[in-house]
Amino acid sequence: MLRFNKSLIIIALGASLAACGDSNNNEVVTPPTPEPVSYQFSVEVSNLTAGQPFSPVALIAHNEGNLWQIGESSSAALELMAEGGDNSELLNFASAIATSSGDAPVGPGAQTTLTVTTSSLEELKLSLATMMVNTNDGFTGLNSIDVSALTVDEALTHFTFAYDAGTEANSEAEGSIPGPADGGEGFNEARDDIDLVSMHPGVVSQQDGLSGSTLNSEHKFDNPLAKIVITRTQ
Repeated sequence: MLRFNKSLIIIALGASLAACGDSNNNEVVTPPTPEPVSYQFSVEVSNLTAGQPFSPVALIAHNEGNLWQIGESSSAALELMAEGGDNSELLNFASAIATSSGDAPVGPGAQTTLTVTTSSLEELKLSLATMMVNTNDGFTGLNSIDVSALTVDEALTHFTFAYDAGTEANSEAEGSIPGPADGGEGFNEARDDIDLVSMHPGVVSQQDGLSGSTLNSEHKFDNPLAKIVITRTQ
């Protein structure tokens, strides 16, 4: 007949449980830190005009809204950029999730490249705007271009047209144009035009009968004004 020593059994069981507890306490699993996700886009802007420098380009990443709408009034931020080339307020666009600005004007035939980085591709859009500085309130750019489906190294090419902010009459008068053709005041908060964004009618100039114009034929332009290449780089 087998006899069990209850005391020995209890001691052995306790030791076994203690060993298990020590083993669990020593196995501390640290979850890996997730790598931050970012998406980067390079935007190359080429000035195709013969005599219209562009103001420093404003580039905005966002997921809703538009910088302008044909047939609607310009925002105060767009007016400031389109009359004086100052993009500081436009870069504060309410729906912006990332922005970038050119460092200097882009001369005729020249190009510049801007980069913007975001943490999400969901409904991602890019917009950009720049003033034709030898005009009263002419500008060009892209409005809400969907880039959410672009893969790495994939590119989109767009050509832009000339728009009129509708906030300043196209007088071409001396003292009213900020570019090198005149060196005038640029932005003025008073609105003396139709106050609606429209396609720009073009420069008239002295040669074509606008006697008070400070512009000449070299400042005329045809569409398209710029070539834009958007490339997802990351």
